[in-house]
Amino acid sequence: MNKFSCWCALLGTGVLLLSGCAKPSVTRKDFSMGENVPVGQMTYVVVDSTWRNQLGQAFKARSPEQRFLLIKLSVTNGTGQDVAIPLLTLEGSDGQSYREVANGEGVDNWLGLLRTIGPGQNEQGNILFDVPLTSYNLHIPDVADPGLEKYVSVQIPLRLESDTPIQSPIAPDSLK
Repeated sequence: MNKFSCWCALLGTGVLLLSGCAKPSVTRKDFSMGENVPVGQMTYVVVDSTWRNQLGQAFKARSPEQRFLLIKLSVTNGTGQDVAIPLLTLEGSDGQSYREVANGEGVDNWLGLLRTIGPGQNEQGNILFDVPLTSYNLHIPDVADPGLEKYVSVQIPLRLESDTPIQSPIAPDSLK
């Protein structure tokens, strides 16, 4: 074996040993509501989700095509510059995707469509979807790499809570 072959073998062995010492970079892609969700230098938290049969009151009431789903978000900008919070999408178990509703009329603390967050700042508010009643995955894209289509998902479980009070039935004994 000549000196060149020895160097190549020694170098190859060293590379293999050093690569075995490196920590694997496992990036989580699926999160649950309430967890801190790091996406690039931004951090999202899905605080709550609420189903509604309508938005607004009386003459200004809005009805959905399916059901309104309000998702309360908290977003923190960890960058040193202003960043636009992207529009988000929901994906159902059937693979169907739904975009945010562009009209936030009747939504308390609506984040809006054009939303910019300053460096080191935190924004909280609601986003709105008009979707069938089921559980979803909320897709949050990494805006630092817009061409790579990378995103993380937050599971939005189906939790039914009545948005109108339910009347208790009249007891038959009370009618006598």
